[in-house]
Amino acid sequence: MTSHFFFLSDPVTSERLSWFEESFKFYFIQIYPESLMYRETTKHPVFTFFLTGDALASLENPETQQIWSVILSLSAVRIICDRQELDLRGISIEQLKMKNPNQIIDQNGLSSHNQPSFWNDVVMLVRQQNRPPLPSDSIGWFQIESPYMHRSAWYGLKFLSSALESRFSVELYAYLDGIHMGHIGQSPIESENIGRGLEDLYDLAGKQGLTCQILACNHCATARGYSTWDDGKGVIISTCAIKPFKIRDLNAMVDRFEHSHIILSENAGSIEFPWKGSAPSYDRSEQNSNSPPITILITKSPYSTEHAYGAIAFAVACAHQGILTRVIFLEDGIYALKGDPKACPDSIGFNIQDYINVAAGNENLHLFALTPSFQKRGVTKNKNLKAVLDIGYPGLAKILFYLPGNVLVDHQRLLIF
Repeated sequence: MTSHFFFLSDPVTSERLSWFEESFKFYFIQIYPESLMYRETTKHPVFTFFLTGDALASLENPETQQIWSVILSLSAVRIICDRQELDLRGISIEQLKMKNPNQIIDQNGLSSHNQPSFWNDVVMLVRQQNRPPLPSDSIGWFQIESPYMHRSAWYGLKFLSSALESRFSVELYAYLDGIHMGHIGQSPIESENIGRGLEDLYDLAGKQGLTCQILACNHCATARGYSTWDDGKGVIISTCAIKPFKIRDLNAMVDRFEHSHIILSENAGSIEFPWKGSAPSYDRSEQNSNSPPITILITKSPYSTEHAYGAIAFAVACAHQGILTRVIFLEDGIYALKGDPKACPDSIGFNIQDYINVAAGNENLHLFALTPSFQKRGVTKNKNLKAVLDIGYPGLAKILFYLPGNVLVDHQRLLIF
């Protein structure tokens, strides 16, 4: 059975749950209608949510709890909770669990150390996604937030550590502020040392005959003051980073995204295509592609953070290397598309709409905007952004679940910026 899973750690708003809900309704009515005829929970749920961090609060919040109830009414959905994080935050999910006892799992399975481990649960589902399992299987984590200020860096380390225990080779991709995970000389008092944890991960992988590859974006590193020099052969050296941290051109990172292994992030997903060949394709790759498509959701407003610009830059890099890449502006991300922004003549800042128009020339890069997000905020898209196509909830669902033309793989990656 086709299986999709989503990993969420940031706060989950009612708006975000609403577009999940509408996409699922489309999926079950248009693609998998037979599931609606049976009320028993399927043995292998079609959709699995892994919730940790602040995302867990949505199970207790009355506003979002109501939407979760609708999503869970579709029997082929389950939620796996991080028990340790539930206890840390004092979150009770009993009310929702009583209504859906077989679909909400709040007790994690045992790791190789015979201890409950949410991260082991995540890795086990990833292993099920790899068919057939290969001796060289890898798992990746894409990090865009800094450590210590954000808990997601710790999540990434725990995820990769569990993957290594399960005999996966592991990969970390540090982008935007995620490159601070590899800064030398970290010495926190109140939390786990992320830099040392990465060094330990690298050493343990070598002892087990596995690989641990840690790649950081050179552009992001340079912008943040990581003094580097290039040996002229593509190797960039920094005295600011720990030894396993390899600062490279962004294309070196994108090279890894051309492979088919599962890659997660602080908010991400892996979506399988339920059919091949005969499926109606919503869009298509320029040429036949064996790389999993990437759908990037831009959910944060531009200018105040680097999220929107960084997401587009990463999308352009992926598309340039032949990966079918879809960018969808939704939630507060639609503010990047409104009005007619004018940059100050004396400013070195960028106009993100100009950047979008330039980026739109790549045939492997497709740009969309979710119209309900505009309607919710009472704003409209700049009519000159003709490369950005308006879509509703059915269009979003088609991008998520329909196999694109010329794509020869069985899943796509979802990254939420």
